[in-house]
Amino acid sequence: MNADLLTVLDFWEREKGINRETLLGAVQESLLAAAKKAVGPARELSVQIDPKSGDIKAFAKLIVSDRVLSKHDQISVFDARRTKPDANIGEELLIEVTPQGFGRIASQYAKQSLMQQIRKAEKQLIFNEFKDRVGEIVSGIVRRFERSDVTVDLGKYEALLPNRERVPTEEYQIGERIRCYVKAVDNGAHGPDIILSRADHNFVLKLFQVEVSEIHDGTIEVKGIAREPGFRTKIAVWTRDEKVDPVGACVGLRGQRVKNIVRELNNEKVDIIRWAPNIRDYVTNALSPAKLKHFEIDETRRRVKVTVAADQLSQAIGKRGQNARLTSRLTGWQVDIEAEEMAVAPVDEKFNTQFSEAVKNLASIPGIAAEQAEALVRAGMATSLEDLVQMDEADLAELPQIGSAAASVLEAARLEVARRTLEVG
Repeated sequence: MNADLLTVLDFWEREKGINRETLLGAVQESLLAAAKKAVGPARELSVQIDPKSGDIKAFAKLIVSDRVLSKHDQISVFDARRTKPDANIGEELLIEVTPQGFGRIASQYAKQSLMQQIRKAEKQLIFNEFKDRVGEIVSGIVRRFERSDVTVDLGKYEALLPNRERVPTEEYQIGERIRCYVKAVDNGAHGPDIILSRADHNFVLKLFQVEVSEIHDGTIEVKGIAREPGFRTKIAVWTRDEKVDPVGACVGLRGQRVKNIVRELNNEKVDIIRWAPNIRDYVTNALSPAKLKHFEIDETRRRVKVTVAADQLSQAIGKRGQNARLTSRLTGWQVDIEAEEMAVAPVDEKFNTQFSEAVKNLASIPGIAAEQAEALVRAGMATSLEDLVQMDEADLAELPQIGSAAASVLEAARLEVARRTLEVG
């Protein structure tokens, strides 16, 4: 029993990081219950464990008496003086009452309660360690799935990535290593739960703090962030230092900093914009590169009505209204976007001419059909070769006239850019 006990204590101390005193305390509590069962109702029964040898002994605090009426509470003067020669009647003595074979009895009983006690100590250790780590990024390995929740192994402990905190476009494999944001540590009825998140906007914010040293040291401030997990994030940055370009610093040399973040987010789009105290400038930056024409600002209701040219409406609103929606969340103002009405015939005629020219220019590119060019211009997605090469394949594929030909349209545009560059050279 003693050797086995020491082995168990060593394992929990080494593997789980629970200190030996805590473990011994938990063991003593479980063994005390075993001693009560083996010894009986002894007065002030206690159990002591030698931390080096693992020897287990039971003690009772008995009263010295000239006449023993209860062996569980009293000890005779003769027996007391064998332990303490000068013992007097009425004195309390700590007497060993370890029964024969107690080690075996204790072992059997402890198996039922020891693990429960150690689990309590382990859970308290988890809570004490992680309660101050909320807001950090941790790395762990996917261990198992329970419905749509993911259990992540953080080394000594396991954490939970609930379905509500997962990114809808991401799939995980058992054994895969992932990084997550520690969102909360809940000390519930069954012990602490470490709640992780990859969908929280603070996950993106923390990634920027890790990647961009100027944000970490306070040179650049993040004024706002809005996110639709898996699809797009807008983050507004600002600095008091006129020598620092906040957007450029976040993008990094050759875009390396933002590329690292986008890679961690599995190619989620990230828009880095310059914050401005003036709501007009702030909304303009947030909706860029769409060109805005008129503003109607309602300070009381915190609403901004923006008017754009008809060919800019799709770009300003974004796919399924995403760009406008994120801009509203980022600025804290309700942003409404409308197309400019063509009031007079000369303007209509001018617009039609520009529309036809844009279609003609795109259709002149080898590999792009006239109906594809017209669909691009009509949707406001591209009116020039420069616009087209910056488009995403997924966005192009949503146009019925292009669909599965999106990749070939983009390739044709890139080849045309390369050809024109050679001609200029």
